Parts: sequence; C-alpha cells; structure tokens
Amino acid sequence: MPCPICGARTRCVFVKDGYPIHECIACHHRHVPLPPHTNHIAAVYGDHYFQAGGGQGSAGYPDYLAEADLLQAHGWRYAELLQRFMPLGTVLDVGAAAGFILQGLVERGWRGVGLEPNGTMSAYGHTKLGLTMVTGALEDAQIIKNAGRGAFDLVTMIQVIAHFQDLHRALTHAANLTREGGFWLIESWDRTSWPAWLLGRHWHEYSPPSVLHWFSPAGVAELTSQLGFVEVARGRPQKRLKGAHAKSLLRYKLQGLPLATLLALPFALIPDRLTLPYPNFDLFWILLQKKLSV
Repeated sequence: MPCPICGARTRCVFVKDGYPIHECIACHHRHVPLPPHTNHIAAVYGDHYFQAGGGQGSAGYPDYLAEADLLQAHGWRYAELLQRFMPLGTVLDVGAAAGFILQGLVERGWRGVGLEPNGTMSAYGHTKLGLTMVTGALEDAQIIKNAGRGAFDLVTMIQVIAHFQDLHRALTHAANLTREGGFWLIESWDRTSWPAWLLGRHWHEYSPPSVLHWFSPAGVAELTSQLGFVEVARGRPQKRLKGAHAKSLLRYKLQGLPLATLLALPFALIPDRLTLPYPNFDLFWILLQKKLSV
C-alpha cells in the first residue's frame, strides 16, 4: 500500500484489534489502509462513540457532553495562542462534535462554523449552544459548494486529522476552503514521542478503526506542504480529561490482558467528575499558513 504522505511502499508492522498497521519504508508514517468502499464514518462515529465508547469494547467517550467545560477551555487557550499570529476572522472547526472547542473560540471573538458528521452532536451545538453547525464530513465535496472557496481565515482540526479515511481528499477540501494567507491549526498525537516508542504497539493511540493515522510533526508539515502550506509554529497543547474518560480509556486498553481487572482496581477509586491533567509528551499542535499565489 502506498504511503498517504510520500507515496512510498508500506509494510505491515503489526496487527491491532484485527487491523493491519502499515509503516512507510521511507518517511515511517503509520496508517491503516481501509478499502475505499468502507463506510468508516457511519460505522465508527455513531452516537455510541460519544456515549458508550471505551465501555463496550471500543474507543471513544463514556459521556462526551460531560467534558464540555474542559473542551471549552481548550478553545479559549487556542484563541490566546492564535492572537499572536493572526487577527480575528472566520473559522471552520472540522470534527467539531458538540461544538465546545468552537464555542471557546467564538467567545474569544471568532466567527465560527462547526463541521461534524454525527447528527446528534451537530444538533446539540446548534440548539444548545447557538452555534452555526453543518452536519457532514470534510471529504464531501458538497461542503465546498455550500461554503465557497476561500471562505475561512482559519481551519482547525483538533484531534481530527488522524481519523480521516481519505486523507488527501479531506485536506484538499480544507485547502480549498481556506483563503490565501489563511491558516490551519492541527492538533494530533506524536508517533515519534518517547511514550509511543516506549509502549510500542500498546501505546493508547493505536486504536483502530477510530484512529487511522499516526503522525509526526514533521510528517504533518511535509503533507501540508504538498497543498501549499508552510509551518509557522508548533508546540505541545495542554490537555485535561475527566476521571470517567480516563477510566474508560484504561478499560479499553486493558481488555483481554492478563490481570486486567487487578490492574484497573486502583483507578476505580478516581471520581468520575475529577479533572485530571494529561502529560502532553505525546501530543503536538502545529500552525500552518497557506502561501499566497505569485
């Protein structure tokens, strides 16, 4: 299978939950090569992903809506970061879910649209938060027709790029929706981090079919350069999660392992509503700008 970043040959390095994890022999990007006809979004990102994920043998959220305050604060932090590089303007938040991060950006002065394939989450953002939400996927060409080329000063993809089935199609559409001189803000997990290296195939982010790509910051910079973007800055985001989410992820990762119940016992004492800091060693954000035409 060709690498989605550089086009070189890939090889299967291990199998996770029945899915082959391929690694590029040149740039070392890792991905799951799904057949093109697979209805990935409908199969993975139904309501169960946001309400029962991690508790029924799959990755996701035990209660996504319970993380509203944490995600809204994440939007505030990114708004503070962005003001160092650009003026306020229009933003498209891809994979917005219920719109909490977008809400944080809007509260700091951005004019925003959320794009979310899950209809329940999209409706929540519209009816409960008063946000402009579009139900759909970035891979859908109709998005460009409805919004118009160059409609946005900023496109955010916070924990989204690793989930695209058709990576080049999605990013090409994002590029068309971004004005010349506009920006992309991408947050993802770093496959070259020391936690990923230390844990190997047991790293928590190896969770197909929800996650399909495992990037490095350099890999994102290389991929986006093919679409006319240049790196402006990069760093590590702050991340927090609720105790219930942390325990759900742990249950999902320990399932099937010897002594899994015993290993999980100490974590059962964590209150569900307790806010926990996540060590950000395997996270990164990268800010990119679309080059002006000559």
